Amino acid sequence: MGSVIKQEKFLLLAILAALAAYPLEHQLLGHGRTVALIAGLALVAFIVCASLRVAHHAEVLAEKVGDPYGTMILTLSAVLVEVVILAIMMSNEPSPTLVRDTIYAAVMLDINGILGLAALMGGLKHGEQVYNDSSARTYSVMILTAMGVSMVVPEFIPEGDWKLYSAFTIGAMVVLYTLFLRMQVGPHSYFFSYNYPEKKKQRHGPEASHEPGSLGMSIGILVLGVVVIGALAEVMSKSLDLGLEGSGAPPVMTAILVAAISASPEILTALRAALANRMQAVVNIALGASLSTVILTVPVMEAMALYSGQPFQMAMTPVQTVMVFITLLVCAINLNDGQTNAIEGMTHFVLFATFIMLSCMGL
Repeated sequence: MGSVIKQEKFLLLAILAALAAYPLEHQLLGHGRTVALIAGLALVAFIVCASLRVAHHAEVLAEKVGDPYGTMILTLSAVLVEVVILAIMMSNEPSPTLVRDTIYAAVMLDINGILGLAALMGGLKHGEQVYNDSSARTYSVMILTAMGVSMVVPEFIPEGDWKLYSAFTIGAMVVLYTLFLRMQVGPHSYFFSYNYPEKKKQRHGPEASHEPGSLGMSIGILVLGVVVIGALAEVMSKSLDLGLEGSGAPPVMTAILVAAISASPEILTALRAALANRMQAVVNIALGASLSTVILTVPVMEAMALYSGQPFQMAMTPVQTVMVFITLLVCAINLNDGQTNAIEGMTHFVLFATFIMLSCMGL
């Protein structure tokens, strides 16, 4: 029992923060914008602590079932965290562009940030790193299709037809994900895996597993972590809304924060994989997370819009559309030969820096 408490100290801190935040919510919000902003940022830190434990136990489950199921569990857990935070923030203070900006920020962060930094660091350490290029092509074309249908075409849909197209979008995303899931775990599962001979030799070594513990315990802690994140997000949303009110901060900054919270565990996992010369895991995490964010977040949030009768602004701005197009074009060129290197990683990381710069400019 003592070892479990020691291992889960970050999650326990998040639970204590949630238990303290609810009774103190009115006091935090009643002491002005500065106190609310500090409290909101502190709650973000506790949410990251909880999400790290969620990702850790997702990794434990992933290691037990192996690829491609493993990376699927990792990406789904991150998307679940994102959807929970988004749903709570939208229920507290509806923003017509929050969902769109969060999905856009997540794609930029996953492909240009995580993949770019991992390929850069892994390339500097190992030179060229190999992976299965079938996975990269499959991910890229599905991301382009999903974003085009759900975040580009809506710009041309008449306002009176938004419910009809929203329902169509939900159906299209469900069909796409169903087919993708069948490919990922069915007869085309080899698209998303790569054989590492040196990894197989180490499978039964001292580092073969993260830690002792049952499958049920990992599932239970993962579910508990998501519940705690939801509870913290409830207070965090109100605190940040008040703290940023009148500050002049671009609205997209909130979206970037949500995307960064959900992606924080993936960043660590991807960097460890890149430094261990396991680029296939990086590709699966970065591109899989981007695809899952679009293809799962869109139908859930569109369903919320239909239920509430309040449409979201899903069509990307011209700047966002150009950035997504350049990102996916560079991704398709870089990930077409089954090898990554530091130069390819740097091209994505420059695009990520451009995204941050444009966001700070309010574009």
